[in-house]
Amino acid sequence: MTRPPTALEAATAALARRDRPAAGLVAYLERRGVAGDEARAAVARLRDAGYVDDARYAERRAEVLAERGYGDEGIRFELLRDGVAAAEATAAVAALPPERERAAALLREAADPSATARRLLAKGFAPEALEAGRGRDGPAPPDP
Repeated sequence: MTRPPTALEAATAALARRDRPAAGLVAYLERRGVAGDEARAAVARLRDAGYVDDARYAERRAEVLAERGYGDEGIRFELLRDGVAAAEATAAVAALPPERERAAALLREAADPSATARRLLAKGFAPEALEAGRGRDGPAPPDP
């Protein structure tokens, strides 16, 4: 008979599959039946060893979301939902290229700029970023 994995083993296995913020890793362990104190202790050990780093997680996740066409507010929302602290989420978003530049690039590449503008609004872009990105003859962003 095999023994169930310890909290530390389960946390390490979860991190081997994908990076997670501390709060997300604790929640993952708790959903798998690990007691809260034990889960937090395992995550603290991994944080002390450098395997869990919320700032690193936030920066990488923000970059991925920006590449997928998310705006600043959409990225911030996703990071907060993942359990990243507000200050780290804000710092990760601030490290990205300006939202206006990202919007302009996406609108320039769009086959249907109006539809793209609507999609970008839904993904957390500010209307001002879309307005700046539309250019002189580009489409106006849709009304929210």
